[in-house]
Amino acid sequence: MFFASDNWSGAADEVMQSLTRHAGGFAPAYGTSELDLSLEQKFNDLFEREVAVFFVGTGTAANSLALSAVNRPGGFVLCHRESHLIQDEAGAPEFFTSGARLSPLDGASGKINPGELARVLDRFDPTFVHRGQPMAVSLTQSSEVGTVYSLDEIAELAVLAKNSGLPLHMDGARFANALVALDVPPADMTWRAGVDVLSFGGTKNGCWCAEAVVFFDPDRAKQLPYIRKRAAQLFSKTRFIAAQFHAYLDDELWLRLARHANAMAEQLEAGMTNSPIVDMAWPRQTNELFVTMAKDDAKRLSDAGVKFYAWPIPAEFEGRLSPNSGLYRFVTSFATTRQQVDQLLALL
Repeated sequence: MFFASDNWSGAADEVMQSLTRHAGGFAPAYGTSELDLSLEQKFNDLFEREVAVFFVGTGTAANSLALSAVNRPGGFVLCHRESHLIQDEAGAPEFFTSGARLSPLDGASGKINPGELARVLDRFDPTFVHRGQPMAVSLTQSSEVGTVYSLDEIAELAVLAKNSGLPLHMDGARFANALVALDVPPADMTWRAGVDVLSFGGTKNGCWCAEAVVFFDPDRAKQLPYIRKRAAQLFSKTRFIAAQFHAYLDDELWLRLARHANAMAEQLEAGMTNSPIVDMAWPRQTNELFVTMAKDDAKRLSDAGVKFYAWPIPAEFEGRLSPNSGLYRFVTSFATTRQQVDQLLALL
């Protein structure tokens, strides 16, 4: 019973079939093949405008290179204190930006508090060189605790960023899960709400190894080809990333996969509310569930073969658990079955 992470899931059949179809023969390298170029148009269609899209192999690379493209000397990125950028990238954004800092912001439910962002931006004095300068605001959609920014919440952060001359970056490792939760077009959750740069994730939702950096103003992306090459993320056989994305985006496969993952999480949440040993830590919005339970019960689940993670206690949650209890994360994916959900619920 695998509920540790959607990274544990394999690849969708359609994605693997596309890789097989494009495995033979010859094609121009480094993103110049017909397959690569046609995919760029597909991203234009998806977002209803001309975009600049760059394929990379990992979400860490997508986030780090996106921020590298907007870097400034002495720059710092404003992001949530528990964001993936700060907690789980092992310093990669700082490394690839040649030393830019990540400046943490508070906010309930894993989301940046607009008042906190405004306060930090108002405090910045561009004449005080010792403090450095802000270079971007980054939000995670969906967040590290499975919550989703509404369109209005994104727009509010975007206005604050733009009033200070800053681009808004979206870490979209679980972009599809958030999108189907809001049930809006991709354009509405990105550039129409004020997002400038997107890390578009596919790996967690059925791809084998496919991520992209999307610029909604292609003029902002002029340095990205060189940044990507320097970071060793320009694959010679980029057609294999393109082949994954073609299958992923065809016939709305990516949305169907995300809807399934979210639906499995919804069923799991419904069953967990009737369990005597777990309590929902906060309401579920996407494919991640966070619960509290006794550490002994968590060990029994683990010993029974359930894969899940103990989760660090968010700042707003500190002091709310007894020493004998813990916070735990369960994640569903496109590959999760109803049988697996029922097996877990039976144990609970």
